[in-house]
Amino acid sequence: MTLQHFMNEAISPWMREEGPDSDIVLSSRIRLARNLADSKFPIIADVKDLEEIRDFFKKEYEHATFQDLDEFEFFPIKELSSVEKRVLVEKHLISPLLAKNADAAATMISKDEQVSVMINEEDHIRMQLYFPGLQLSKALTKAFEFDDWLEEKINYAFDETRGFLTSCPTNVGTGMRASVMMHLPALALTKQINRMMPAINQFGLVVRGIYGEGSEAVGNLFQISNQITLGKTEEDIIEDLESVVKQLIEHERKARTRLMEQSSTKLEDRIFRSLGVLKYSRIIESKEAASCLSNVRLGIDLEIIKNISRNILNELMVLTQPGFLQHYAKKTLSANERDVLRATLIRERLLLEEK
Repeated sequence: MTLQHFMNEAISPWMREEGPDSDIVLSSRIRLARNLADSKFPIIADVKDLEEIRDFFKKEYEHATFQDLDEFEFFPIKELSSVEKRVLVEKHLISPLLAKNADAAATMISKDEQVSVMINEEDHIRMQLYFPGLQLSKALTKAFEFDDWLEEKINYAFDETRGFLTSCPTNVGTGMRASVMMHLPALALTKQINRMMPAINQFGLVVRGIYGEGSEAVGNLFQISNQITLGKTEEDIIEDLESVVKQLIEHERKARTRLMEQSSTKLEDRIFRSLGVLKYSRIIESKEAASCLSNVRLGIDLEIIKNISRNILNELMVLTQPGFLQHYAKKTLSANERDVLRATLIRERLLLEEK
């Protein structure tokens, strides 16, 4: 298995599966931050020390298997091209920060892409595990088991009072970030999402864009995650997050129903105009594409559009990102060239779906 295995498909195998409330919740993710007890943390360590940690992971875990997951592949970040790194970021397999930490950083990715491990990012280890739909508890159980598997060969930096020790104080304690990726077009259309933000923050949660901290919410996709890691158990954090997510799901469903009851013609016009743009445009920018894809996905979920699968929209959201476009073209593209290729790929993919 080579890097091309992870580059050639826009969506990960686990994303093709349906999960609870998957019309609104695209994915559930658990990320655990860990550090080695007897090593300087990445923010103060020198390159030589970090290279030793990277090489340890390569030796111990490359091609290793965990439970039902196929073997892990190991990739030093410095050996990846800028396009390859960007594609892995676009698929959420690594973070933008890891892509910049070229000297001694690496990643391990399971064949089905459900689990990835970032090595020498902000912490020595940042493992993340995904499930489709709203499955936070199941994801947490699997993450704990994977964490225990790693710990068989690693002594973690841990304090009996403070919990797991991390480079950033905001991660000390559980070291956990639990998040869900939600598609909330009706709440965005009715302007309700802006009013809900302060209330969500009061629960110790934060709303971010599709690529996490510092990213913009495009295509009405929002990442909801915990801010607090100290003073609560992992189960308590999951319970609080799931409670808020379920309320957002309920509000989104009600907003969709109201739009259908009160503005069905306008809503259908918006959806079919977006479909027309995607099917016939010869040039389209990423933000416009994301907005149109969001509208069409809403149309699929409301059964207004019946001949396009939801997975196609998931695929196109990733396939039309800059890294993937340049990987597909096998060359660096200007912004205008990306916009032209993006429109072409969307047209061709939708045409295949309708045959």
